[in-house]
Amino acid sequence: MINSKNNQQITIGGAVVFRDNRGKRQFLLVKTKEEGDWEIPKVIVRKGESSVRSVIRLTGEQGGMSTRVLEEVGRATGTTILNNKSLPQKYYYYLMLQKGGSSELIGFAEFKWLEYAEAVKKVPLKREKDMFRLAREVLKQWEKTHKVKLY
Repeated sequence: MINSKNNQQITIGGAVVFRDNRGKRQFLLVKTKEEGDWEIPKVIVRKGESSVRSVIRLTGEQGGMSTRVLEEVGRATGTTILNNKSLPQKYYYYLMLQKGGSSELIGFAEFKWLEYAEAVKKVPLKREKDMFRLAREVLKQWEKTHKVKLY
């Protein structure tokens, strides 16, 4: 979402999606371009849309899966260059449980489900390594408070 003309900021939703597969907890990484880096799936928040709604849209439309948002994991800021102007970016990352869906994610060049340690090694950005660490802590807390072991 790009805010008013005076205060242009791009808002981005990040989806830290996990699943349990044959007793192993796995996290989703994607490449948006063939020669790009592995990253947490992200989407630009549309005007009038919440960051939570944007990650649900992302996982549904591009990921072809149903997910459940558990908690916000963290926030970060950054900048990007658009039309030779530096614009601030605000990131909102959410911990999401994959509930179902296809095994093919259509909206990405590539995707992988990896265990925590592998996923953290694959992402080059410190911000994303931090979000994985925070997601793991949030997940442990969530399971404690809800007295539920997810899977």
